[in-house]
Amino acid sequence: MVGRYAPSPSGDLHFGNLRTAVLAWLFARHGGGAFRMRVEDIDEQRSSVESAHRQLEDLRTIGVDWDGGVLYQSTRDAAYREAVGRLDTYECYCSRRDIQEASRAPHAVPGLYPGTCRDLGEGERVVKRGELAAQKRYPALRLRAQVSAYEFDDRLRGHLSGEVDDFILVRGGREPGWAYNLAVVVDDAFQGVDQVVRGDDLLGSTARQAYLYHLLGLTTPEYVHVPLVLNDHGQRLAKRDGAVTLRQMLVDAPLTHVVAALAGSLGYRADNLSDLLADFDPGRVGTKPFVFTAVS
Repeated sequence: MVGRYAPSPSGDLHFGNLRTAVLAWLFARHGGGAFRMRVEDIDEQRSSVESAHRQLEDLRTIGVDWDGGVLYQSTRDAAYREAVGRLDTYECYCSRRDIQEASRAPHAVPGLYPGTCRDLGEGERVVKRGELAAQKRYPALRLRAQVSAYEFDDRLRGHLSGEVDDFILVRGGREPGWAYNLAVVVDDAFQGVDQVVRGDDLLGSTARQAYLYHLLGLTTPEYVHVPLVLNDHGQRLAKRDGAVTLRQMLVDAPLTHVVAALAGSLGYRADNLSDLLADFDPGRVGTKPFVFTAVS
C-alpha cells in the first residue's frame, strides 16, 4: 500500500495530529509500502508557508519520513481545473444562510444541500450572477450528483454507506477556491495513494469522495479512519488545551518521552518509531478514542 499524511498548515501539529501521522506512517511502512507527504494549503486565509515548514520539521523530528518530495496543493490548480471539466456541474448562488433556511423546510435532510440552484433556468442564473457580481462575490460550483448515497469500505468499520448531495467542488464567496473533497481525491490519485489513514472526524465526507473517484474513473483507496485524541473533558483535543504541540511538550520532556507517549497511546512500549514499527500490528488498532494527559 502507498500511504500518506496531508496536514493543513494552519498552526503547529498537536498530539492528536502527530498520532494520526504516526498511524498513517505505520500502516504504510508495516506492509513495506511507500509513504507520501502533502501540504493541503488551498485555504490561503488559514495557511502559511512558515506553518508548513514547522509541521514538516516536527514530523521529521519524531521520526516520520516520506518518499519523494512534498506536494503542495497550492501548485495544483491545473489538475483541479481539468478534473472539474470532466464532471457534470452547475453554479450555486446560495449563501450559508440560504442553505440553513432551506434545511428547515419540510422533507429537507439536515446537513445536505437541498438542490436550490440545481434546476434554475438560464435567465434566472443571469440574474443571480448579476446579484453576486454587484456584491463582488462569485458563485460556487457544485457537482450534479446522480445518487443520494454511496458505499465504501473502511478497514476498521467494515462496509459502510454514506449520504451524497450536490457537494461543492469550487468554493464561491469573495474569492473562488478549490474544495477539499475535490482536491483530496485528485491529489491522492496523482500521488498513487491507495491507502488513506486519517481521523474518523472525516468519515462523514468519505462517501462523497468515493463517489468522486468513481465519476473520475479512478480506483478508490482503502480507507482507515482512526479514532481521535480527546482531552480530559471528552472533547476533541485542540491547541487551546495547553501544552499539546510537539514544541510545547519538548519544553518539559525529552523527545523519547513524547514518542513513548505516542506509542503508549497505541498500546505499545517504544521510545522511537523504528522499534514501534517492528512491533506494530494493524489488527490491534481499534475504534475507541484515546484520552490525552500531559507528557512528562
